[in-house]
Amino acid sequence: MNEPILSVPSLETTAAPDYKDRSTGLVVFGILTLLFGCLAGLFVPLMLFGQIMAAKAPNAPPVNHAAMLPGMAVYGLLAVTLIWLGIGSIQKRRWARALLLIFSWSWLIMGVCMTVVMPFFMAKVFANLPPNAKTGQPAMPPAAITGMVIFMTLFFFVFFVLVPALWVFFYNSRHVKATCEARDPVTSWTDACPLPLLGFVLWTWLALPMMLLWPLTGHAVMPCFGVFVSGLPGGLLCLAVAIVWGTAGWRLYRLDVRGWWLILVAMVLFLVSALLTYAHHDISEMYQLQGLPQAQIDQMQKMGLFTGNRMGWFNVLVTLPFLAYLLFIKKYLRKG
Repeated sequence: MNEPILSVPSLETTAAPDYKDRSTGLVVFGILTLLFGCLAGLFVPLMLFGQIMAAKAPNAPPVNHAAMLPGMAVYGLLAVTLIWLGIGSIQKRRWARALLLIFSWSWLIMGVCMTVVMPFFMAKVFANLPPNAKTGQPAMPPAAITGMVIFMTLFFFVFFVLVPALWVFFYNSRHVKATCEARDPVTSWTDACPLPLLGFVLWTWLALPMMLLWPLTGHAVMPCFGVFVSGLPGGLLCLAVAIVWGTAGWRLYRLDVRGWWLILVAMVLFLVSALLTYAHHDISEMYQLQGLPQAQIDQMQKMGLFTGNRMGWFNVLVTLPFLAYLLFIKKYLRKG
């Protein structure tokens, strides 16, 4: 007599996934990201309201609405981006997880730099506030300045270091990555480029709208190998920078090493241009060409942050980390 055949379940039905489902976390972090986007969007009308109130102050200079365009554009773009990414996280899209990880790392790195620099900057700002006309004393006593500096430092540490670190920790998890890939199995455009390289590409593309918008403010003043160019030449230089950045970013996204060489040469040329310019000209000259009120320029000069050749060294400090990161991402490119 034949023995009964036992049915053996297939591995596909019995094998448990080798990751923990993080769907709930993706929804929670997505909602929080969406709320951050709404908060960023509120800064756009707040900037307009602030300018309107400042214009009503006695002896206030005329409001230059065009000068507010870059700031409003940044907050508007940030709001749209965060809301879009928050919805993508709630829907467990793999592109949202990749972009949020890039955004969180960028947020964290800038936050660490800001938290380190901010105490010195804020101390300078508060110490150089105009004195009280009635008492002849500084607008803020030293104890109040110290308290404000400590408060601002803690604020930046929490919202620009701890919060983005939490986002990095969550979206960098292999369980989150696997959950998104399981819920969104279709290959996304973010999969065509390694994330460290994609992050650099997105930063180059971000320069495009900023450089194109800058001439519209009427303050397109650019350092150019020993001189400041403004007006039509400044606008054309902004356009040239946008074209270079856009072309280099697209080639880098396609893993084309020619984009790497283009961005490397451009960054070195921009650094040399800035060093030559700020070696012979003070940044106050750039402010004057931008049409800033002399009282505001004098107040900036009192702080002494970027006077003399300090602006040149500041450009060096900003450029060197980008050059180092550029060397790091070269390994992801095709040899050509």
